[in-house]
Amino acid sequence: MGTVVTIRQAVMAEDEKYAARVREMLTKRKILAVNIIGSPGCGKTTLLERTAACLGRGGSKKFSFRVIEGDIETARDAERLAAAGVEALQINTKGACHLEAHVIENALKSLDCNGLDVLFIENVGNLVCPAEFDLGEDFKVAVSSVPEGADKPLKYPMLFSQAAAVLLTKVDLLPYVRFDKDLFLRDIRALNPKALIMELDLISDAGLESWLAFIAGRLEEKHHVAQ
Repeated sequence: MGTVVTIRQAVMAEDEKYAARVREMLTKRKILAVNIIGSPGCGKTTLLERTAACLGRGGSKKFSFRVIEGDIETARDAERLAAAGVEALQINTKGACHLEAHVIENALKSLDCNGLDVLFIENVGNLVCPAEFDLGEDFKVAVSSVPEGADKPLKYPMLFSQAAAVLLTKVDLLPYVRFDKDLFLRDIRALNPKALIMELDLISDAGLESWLAFIAGRLEEKHHVAQ
């Protein structure tokens, strides 16, 4: 058991070096990097599709973004984003349950970063492993949907305790699904009092303006720090 732990620590320590290089490169370019983590089907890709659609309609919140899309197999999510007018680079992990920083560093060599404001990294659908790995992002966003149940924050505390924002999606289903929202919110606040909590209905786009304002605000903060 000691050998397994030692090897794991060595792998993570090596990956942290890649994460530091990714963070340095993105900081120099004043690009905000957001690591989006959630279960399969929670609405991560839909969130990015609707983000593109809302930005395309204009308004006070404007930023350019591209996506690194992580999945075990297929390019379906990247194809969905491309159809929405979003440049997305697909990474297939071939069985691995999370993305790692060295993969992100290599992906950035193929992604056009000119004029880029925000890089969204849609991690592999998983509430456990992706939370353990630093990809060089500025912060993590946890996405949890109403049908998954209200008990997820305490069951998967690492992600929810690290996230700068927690998005509760599919709130349009609240009248039809047993979901203790008070419990969900109370558990998140116990784990992470600083996390911004947003409720989203990605069919009607309710709550999406708060999401756009959050990203735009964090981008402005990064530009101020990088000056």
